[in-house]
Amino acid sequence: MKKTYKIEVDCANCANKMEVAANETPGVKSCTVNFMTLKMKVEFEEGADEKSVMQEVLKNCKKVEDDCEIYM
Repeated sequence: MKKTYKIEVDCANCANKMEVAANETPGVKSCTVNFMTLKMKVEFEEGADEKSVMQEVLKNCKKVEDDCEIYM
């Protein structure tokens, strides 16, 4: 399953850090972050619970960029 989320982040480098953190989260098959459109596209692994995975993605993103936001 693929979903797109609106995000808030200050710079392209921070968006890149968010993408790396999201891709390292269990349950995420792939993730791309587009700083220009402020969107995060996430493809979930088979059988993953989207809500709990996204809570972990947000937690991991906040570790590398504490003022970022993902609107779920």
